[in-house]
Formats: sequence, C-alpha cells, structure tokens
Amino acid sequence: MNRGHLSCLLDAAVAAGADRPAVEDDRGRAWTYAELDRIVDRVHTRLARWGVGRGDRVGLFLPKSLEAVATIHGVLRAGAAYVPVDPFAPAARGASILADAGVKAAIVDAALVGALRSHWPQRGPSPRLVAVGDAVDAADRLDSWDELAADDAPSPLRPRTSRDDLAYILYTSGSTGVPKGVMLTHANALCFLDWCRATFKIGPDDRFASHAPFHFDLSVFDLYASCGAGGTLVLAGESLGKDPARLGAFVSERSIDVWYSAPSILAMLVERGGIDRPDRRAPRVVLFAGEVFPIAPLRKLRGIWPHAELWNLYGPTETNVCTAQPIPSRIPDDRDQPYPIGAVCPPLRARVVDEHGSDVAAGALGELVIAGQGVMRGYFGRPDLTNAAFFHDDRAQWYRTGDLVRDDGTGCYHFHGRRDRMVKKRGYRVELGEIEAALYRNDDVERAAVVARDGAEGVVVRAFVKIKPDRKASIIAVKRHCGQLLPNYMIPDVITFLDQLPTTSTDKVDYQGLTQWAASHV
Repeated sequence: MNRGHLSCLLDAAVAAGADRPAVEDDRGRAWTYAELDRIVDRVHTRLARWGVGRGDRVGLFLPKSLEAVATIHGVLRAGAAYVPVDPFAPAARGASILADAGVKAAIVDAALVGALRSHWPQRGPSPRLVAVGDAVDAADRLDSWDELAADDAPSPLRPRTSRDDLAYILYTSGSTGVPKGVMLTHANALCFLDWCRATFKIGPDDRFASHAPFHFDLSVFDLYASCGAGGTLVLAGESLGKDPARLGAFVSERSIDVWYSAPSILAMLVERGGIDRPDRRAPRVVLFAGEVFPIAPLRKLRGIWPHAELWNLYGPTETNVCTAQPIPSRIPDDRDQPYPIGAVCPPLRARVVDEHGSDVAAGALGELVIAGQGVMRGYFGRPDLTNAAFFHDDRAQWYRTGDLVRDDGTGCYHFHGRRDRMVKKRGYRVELGEIEAALYRNDDVERAAVVARDGAEGVVVRAFVKIKPDRKASIIAVKRHCGQLLPNYMIPDVITFLDQLPTTSTDKVDYQGLTQWAASHV
C-alpha cells in the first residue's frame, strides 16, 4: 500500500486493474475503476477551477451513491478534506455543520439545495454548489453534476500533499448537543488501513458491503480497504440498510465477502433477515463495532455463519479502530457476558489510567487512553475541546476515550461502559451500561437502553425496552430478571416498553433523545 496519501489507493487500483468493478449501487448501476477514475478527475477539475485546493474543506450532502463515492475521491485528489453530513437529518443541522467547517464548496442532492440555502447561517460566505440529480435551481453558483461529468477541460496538476494533511472531518454528537468535528489526517486513516491489511485476508476478488453512512467512521474501512485491495464496493442505500428482509437477501445475492456494521444491524439480520436460509450465502469476514454486541444474538449469528471470520472492533471516531478481538468458532453455551474489546491494534499504544492519568493495577477499573499515529489531530475550530481530550506525559500524548475498561492482565481489555454514564445512586456507583447488559441477557428483549435523571428523591434510573415481536411485555418479569443479575439499587426504577427505540443516523441508540423524552414523560 502506498503510504503517502489516500488518493494514491485509487491510483494503484486503476494501475492494477482498470477494468475491474470498483463500485456498485443497489439499483444496478456500476463503474469500473477506469470509469470511477474519470469521474473523480472531473470532480477534481471542477474544484480546482473554483480555487479549492490543499487544506480546504468540501461538503458532501448526498444519499449514498456512485456520485458520493466519486466526490469523496475527487476531494482527496484535489488535496482538500471532505465533510460528510447526514442527508436525512434536518437540513438546519447539515447547514450548521458545513458552515462550521467553513466548506468552500459542496456536492449536494438537488432536492436538498433549497433547504440547505434557506438554513445557511448568515455568517460567512456560502459555498459553491454542485447539484446531483434534476437541478431545481438554475441560479448563479449552482452547477449540475451532469455538466461536471461531461466537462472535458484539461485536468489540473495535482497539488503537493503530505500524509499529515487533513483528509476528512466527521461530526459527532457533543455532550452539549452541539456537534463537534473530528479532524482525521491521511496518516491517521492509513495507520488503520495498514493494520487491516495485515490482519484481514482481503484482496481484489473481494466484494465489500458499504452499509455504514459516509458520515459514520465505519465507512472509512468500506471506502478505502476495498479500494486499497482493488476489490468492489457494493453500496447498500439508506432504505435498504434498515430493511432486514431485503438486507439479508442483499448479502447473499450480491455475493458479499466482507461485511462491517454496528452489532444492532447484525442482530436485526439474525432475527428478521432470513440469513439462516440454506440457500443464503455467508460473508467470509464479518466485522462489527460501535456498541456492545449482546451475547445471545452473537451466539445465534455464529451458529448461522459458522465459517465466517468474526471480529469485535472497538474505537471512538477520534481513533478509528484501536482494539480488536476475534470471536471463536464456537461460543460456549454457558457464556453470558459479551466478548472483550480485545488487545490494542499496533502500532497504537494503550493504557488504563485513573482520573489523574496514572496507571491502575491489572484488573482495576480505569479509563482507556490511546496514543499513536491513528489518533485524530483534534476538533475543528475547538482548541478547548482538543486540549481537554488529551494529556501528556514523558511517554506520549494520550487521547482520553472516556470509556471504562479492565485489563485482564494479558493486555486484553474488557469494556465496562462510558465514564460519563456512571451515576451515583444512594451512595452507590451505578454504571448504566451494566444494567443494559443485564437486560440483554433476557431472551425476550430485542433492544434496551438505560438513562438516568435527577428526581425529587435522588437519581431515577429508567430503562427503555423493545420486546421481540413474539414475546409478551411484562414489567414484573423484566424486574424479576434484573433482580437475578443485579443488586437491588441497580434495578431500574421505571421500565418503559417502546415499539422502537430512537436511534441516530448511525444506528446507535439516541440517548439524548431518550433523556429528553424521559424528562417530558415523568
């Protein structure tokens, strides 16, 4: 792998097999590497004409598509960084993020142009736009994708670039409700991709599912591991990605070899995706990350795909993947705990520390901190948040993950929840994630989330539970189950059954939304 710049991955793939399939969507469209390279060059040409170059930012406000993939590679070829936002979130949020990032240009779905413009903050200049699809506005500063793709102007010289240049900014939810932009460099991404290449046996014949949206950090593997291997990226659009029956068929019918998603998606496939049908083809490599995978659905998945290589990957957006744990070929029947998050991924380094940054003894609970080339540059425009996220000692600069773990003495880390999800109740320390883990050990529970709020008589712990379709919802049964696994002070004070738990666009539980709902439904 060329270690200089992410754009070199596409160059190498074209050189190795220009006629090989590069990317397919779920509507039957496909581009070879030569075709993708030509469109990428057109994106670069248009951006360069507008003065976009090294160090600039370009917005991506598109549903998952061939055009979105070409935009990402074209921005990188121009030496700029891409800023993807969720096209299905409120337009005001997307406009706020793109304005915060100071994008100089943006590639936007034509249907979203009007909303983006109407919600654009007054401060600062608005970006140049390229509309993908039937343009709804022919006003100045709005170009069409079709014109861009047909442009035969000479290609500009590529800018001189560095591994330390910014490659992309991924905005994540902030504790105050204001998104914060995580700045990742080419070196950060390539550090992760080098580890992937050394760990997973992937090659040019592999077909990689692209399930994660491009504003989610899991997409980094999909986009660049597939390109680096010269394989085929198979896009699962947003509607397909949330339809278990269609998604289960997609995995088999599109001959997916490498899969990467949040555990909740795999659990959904296990329950309602039909992946256990004898005529269904299984992937060869299955990766999951983003949340804890409860042991019951993981055991079912392992039984359905017994020969697949399964990996539990862990890491916040700020580090991409920083620890990993392979799942054995058979999960013992008596195992009732999730698998650990595993050992640190070299060349990264990890420690478990107390609140003062001092190492804790093996087996003691502490915060996981990470150092190395895979760790982010910082938060865009927020030096205060960046400074708070790191601490320095004579060994390195360490990123505080905010996650509580125990080292079992072998360098294998066991996850014990978020530092900011630890509450005190009647003098006891209560980790809300531990209550969730107990709820997931109930066979009737499909999904669960726990939040806490201050009440008149102290902290109130509230559990939100989605019961499996063929099971009966019973508060008494759920509390009895918790009583068998947890001390009395950890049993939820209130249990609420929901048909669906609110989730973010990356399929994680929306804890902020649940907390707000709980506050308004006392």
